[in-house]
Amino acid sequence: MAFRYRMLAPLVALFVAVVGYPMVYSFWLSLTNYRITRTGQTKFVGLAQYQALLSNDSFWSALMVTATFMVTAVGLELVIGLGLAMALRRQKRVRDFTRSFLLSPMFVTPIAVGLMFRFLLNPQLGPLNLLLEKLHLSYDYFGPGTALFTLAFIDVWQWTPFMVLMLLAGLESLPRAPFEAARVDGASAWLTFRSITIPLLSGVLVVAVLLRGLDAMRVFEYVYAITRGGPGTDTQTIQYLIYQTGIQFFRLGQASAMAYVVLIIVLAIVIVLFRRMVKEARR
Repeated sequence: MAFRYRMLAPLVALFVAVVGYPMVYSFWLSLTNYRITRTGQTKFVGLAQYQALLSNDSFWSALMVTATFMVTAVGLELVIGLGLAMALRRQKRVRDFTRSFLLSPMFVTPIAVGLMFRFLLNPQLGPLNLLLEKLHLSYDYFGPGTALFTLAFIDVWQWTPFMVLMLLAGLESLPRAPFEAARVDGASAWLTFRSITIPLLSGVLVVAVLLRGLDAMRVFEYVYAITRGGPGTDTQTIQYLIYQTGIQFFRLGQASAMAYVVLIIVLAIVIVLFRRMVKEARR
């Protein structure tokens, strides 16, 4: 037993140094009024920062913006990813090339993707807008009411391959016997998909949506590279608001409280979904 603990000690020490200490220190900051510009006036305020968030309209607005972005992006990625995964499963020629080509956007850093689309969709120099002008059409990609959905479509472009990868692995692991029985019984493709494929794939679907949903809640790079939260606060996500509060406005105590509220919300979502997965597995 002593040898086992000695082997685990370096990992535990690394975890405490890299994860444990920052989390404990940030929680302490959330209980104070700490600001970089007045470090000598820091006071312990308890839960006052958390109570202030209840009446902070910017915080709740940023949560709604983030939720809208997450639902739009992950919903489209699920539908498109499932369709592509089923098509790739039936593909017989150049399978390796097609799959590697579809997965390539996933390996580009999000900040680079944001800068790339900032140029492509630029209203003066962007090639897509020039194409629309030739067709006598116009569309403001980053205007009021459209900027957030443009960012969601950018996320769809980059992260649909991740959904394809997850769902394709799930589809290829499904047993063949139920599908062969449905074919013998004369079931239609839609009935087979609805009654066999989806139920058997439900566990993979939940995991894929959970992973992508949690990652979509952390969206920051697209906002920072393209819109900076604008126009107005249309694309001010919760991560960008935390960045502004803590880094730009130096209110680290308030930013830490925001981060912990988001952490509590994420943990609640994860617990609920995992309990549902366990119940479905037992059934």
